[in-house]
Amino acid sequence: MTDATTSLLTPDAHTKKRNAAETRFKMYGMAAIGVGLAMLLLLMGTILSNGTGAFQQTFITLKVELLEAKLDKKGTRNLEDLKKVTTFGYTPLIKNAFGQVVTETGIETKLKTKDQAKLLSKSAAADLRNYVLAKPDQIGKTVEFTFLASSRVDGYLKGRVSRASIENDKNINVAQLDFVDQLKEAGVLKKRFNINFILGADASDQRPEAAGIGVAMAGSFFMMLVVLALALPIGVAASIYLEEFAPKNWITDIIEVNISNLAAVPSIVFGILGLAVFINYMHLPQSAPLVGGLVLTLMTLPTIIISTRASLKSVPPSIRDAALGIGASKMQAVFHHVLPLAAPGILTGTIIGLAQALGETAPLLLIGMIGFIASNAPGGITEGLMSPNSAMPAQIYEWAKRADPAFYERAWGGIIILLVFLITMNTIAVILRRRFERRW
Repeated sequence: MTDATTSLLTPDAHTKKRNAAETRFKMYGMAAIGVGLAMLLLLMGTILSNGTGAFQQTFITLKVELLEAKLDKKGTRNLEDLKKVTTFGYTPLIKNAFGQVVTETGIETKLKTKDQAKLLSKSAAADLRNYVLAKPDQIGKTVEFTFLASSRVDGYLKGRVSRASIENDKNINVAQLDFVDQLKEAGVLKKRFNINFILGADASDQRPEAAGIGVAMAGSFFMMLVVLALALPIGVAASIYLEEFAPKNWITDIIEVNISNLAAVPSIVFGILGLAVFINYMHLPQSAPLVGGLVLTLMTLPTIIISTRASLKSVPPSIRDAALGIGASKMQAVFHHVLPLAAPGILTGTIIGLAQALGETAPLLLIGMIGFIASNAPGGITEGLMSPNSAMPAQIYEWAKRADPAFYERAWGGIIILLVFLITMNTIAVILRRRFERRW
């Protein structure tokens, strides 16, 4: 019996214990969310602090006199004759430009011009040669050029290289750093936004400051075209058949189990499959985005099929019954009524599958889509699909394992670009879901 002196509104000991347990559970949940957000902020802060430097680069502006006696002794401006002058023939022009800077700015230095020229990227002479071959009419004139500084000079301005850290460095010395400080004060040497990192191609180990991720972005783009063109129609068609038309027997049960298992298979297994089937057996070009797209299509199909089937199951049976009740065929009921209502979930699953494929690295390494030196982006769709290329995650992996710290910085910068792509794709998925979502 209940004590007559005790109010029903007064919690007893058991109720207080339950309320305390509920309060503790809520606090645990809030603490878990707080820890998760803190780790996410730590991760994003680390990525941004290490990667933003890749979007800025140090440049040196010089006035180079394109001497006709060095570049075109015949004076004919014949392109074939100009091509005979190698990059070694342009090096003296760069040295002379440094001497002119020292004279004009009044910089006092004991460095020889050849040591001053070492502050530039090793691509400087090639860039100058390409300019002359593109504009031979400029020979004989003095033209202002903005050259990339070497990775050591860039690292010095970014705090990555110090005077203490270069004691055993053969690429730069203290006297050159003193000269760098003077060039900076004179306004000849500046840091600015590096568009070449976004649009350029990979570079050799000798030119880390010239490396870019643009060509790898093109490779990822063509791979995603292949995945979208194959995985979406095949995955949706397979899902519709399995969910709406296939008989329920042991064969379809085996198929469903295998699809679920394939979704959990490590991605490197698909890379081995692609290497064996598409390259060794079908003899498709190695390192081509077409092969990478086919491998990622196999990996993405289970994800799309599972998400599509879940979307089709979420449509109430009454929709199907109503369509069939007014005389629609089974196919009309599915394609005119069920599929449009399931479209938001299908689009969301597809985009999430594409985002997952965009970040895969292991399958691409097995088929040879690793970072390499390329001069420019593919010229068309056929070339983009069939010519050797890399992809953003593979390029980031290559940069991360190279010795020069400048490549490590570019790896973090590549992660930022990859995250921008992934966040954009997930945002599009959310927008499309809300745009096409219907309530019943």
